[in-house]
Amino acid sequence: MEKQPAVYIVASKRNGTLYTGVTSDIVKRIWEHKNYLTEGFTKQYHVHQLVWYELHDDMESAITREKQIKKWRRAWKLGLIEEHNPAW
Repeated sequence: MEKQPAVYIVASKRNGTLYTGVTSDIVKRIWEHKNYLTEGFTKQYHVHQLVWYELHDDMESAITREKQIKKWRRAWKLGLIEEHNPAW
């Protein structure tokens, strides 16, 4: 299976803690978050619910987008999530 670069946002709960990440295998990465397989921020704050993602053609564009979103204010991230996932 060919890898598909993606940017994603996971949350601890609705309006809870958010984490923005990038991956080449979103299914595997979300599974890792849900099962707390990686030490760090998402494990510490129980952030594992996928609330938004965006697919990219190449990893370079995905990383650029991730960096852009990480600089955003929280309200902008919530707007992005709710635009595509209003019932999150």
